[in-house]
Amino acid sequence: MPGGALPVPDGFASIKAANTAQQFFKIVIATKDWHPREHLSFAENHSDRSPGEIIDLFGLRQTLWPVHCVQNTSGASLVRDLDQTQIQHVVTKGENIKLDSYSAFFDNAHRHTTGLSHYLNQRSIDEVYLLGVATEYCIKFSAIDAVKLGIKTNVIIDGCRGIGLFKDDIPQAITEMLDYGVRLINLADLPNEF
Repeated sequence: MPGGALPVPDGFASIKAANTAQQFFKIVIATKDWHPREHLSFAENHSDRSPGEIIDLFGLRQTLWPVHCVQNTSGASLVRDLDQTQIQHVVTKGENIKLDSYSAFFDNAHRHTTGLSHYLNQRSIDEVYLLGVATEYCIKFSAIDAVKLGIKTNVIIDGCRGIGLFKDDIPQAITEMLDYGVRLINLADLPNEF
């Protein structure tokens, strides 16, 4: 969120959207990064590297980030302004120091699962609605993984905000999600969805 270690411009708009959207759903799931302090996605854990640089990390393309969402710190907590009364489950991700995890379902190498697909399967949930930050990272990767898992996937696009590290990142992410069959809707569409 703005003012945090890895601020997403206008990020609080996603929190407001999430609070509004929750009223339409029986099951609400939150995700949060839960990084060890030594996480190798942090620029400061590499000599002479800066946030925003892209490196090869064990064969994967890795954007380097400022230190953020460190386990057991206030920065890894769900945002105070988020209505948490309806959240039934919290997915933690990014716990392996060698692998980042943008997706709510898998790490970036698809070597380990977060358990979210199992959670959904146990409850016979075959459709999801996503919103939050950041459009071109966590939202895009979560949406594409959901589609690949056979889950009907909707992104509440006006409830998302992107980092915009590179000029065309956000529009390219939107195009990629559409190419995979992700359905984009707006918050105002939700009353007509059910």
